[in-house]
Amino acid sequence: MKCKLSDICSFRRGKISVDRLNTNNYISTENMLPNKGGITEASSLPTVPLTQEYRKGDVLVSNIRPYFKKIWKAKYDGGCSNDVLVFAANSNTDKDFLYYILANDEFFAYSMATSKGTKMPRGDKTSIMQYEVPVMDIELQRRISSILKSIDEKIELNNAINNNLAA
Repeated sequence: MKCKLSDICSFRRGKISVDRLNTNNYISTENMLPNKGGITEASSLPTVPLTQEYRKGDVLVSNIRPYFKKIWKAKYDGGCSNDVLVFAANSNTDKDFLYYILANDEFFAYSMATSKGTKMPRGDKTSIMQYEVPVMDIELQRRISSILKSIDEKIELNNAINNNLAA
């Protein structure tokens, strides 16, 4: 059985003062790494007084050129550019499970197929929320995301070991 993405999450709507941000907790499409690589430190902060807010556990996805597959699950609170979509899990959804739903290549393919523009395609927010996801109770979501998270942690550890050996 399937449901729509809008049944398990919503876009975060809050704003945050840029005065409360720094280059570590400000996220833009420029400091999001392609191919699900996470984030790096921002090179600068926006010059506007307020920007889009995100909270720990939210899933941030670059909305420009979805084929780059830029995604990050927030490890702390902060702010981001308007070109970054902030997904907040509903109470019936495990935050890690939401991340894995959105990190799936099928989601990025769907986002590209429904995007607007050719030179700099942007995901269509209305269409994105129509994306179909499997219906699962929260306990099953937690079990699935626990397995996937442990695999990701092992990959991250192996990458750190490889980088250390290369240095």
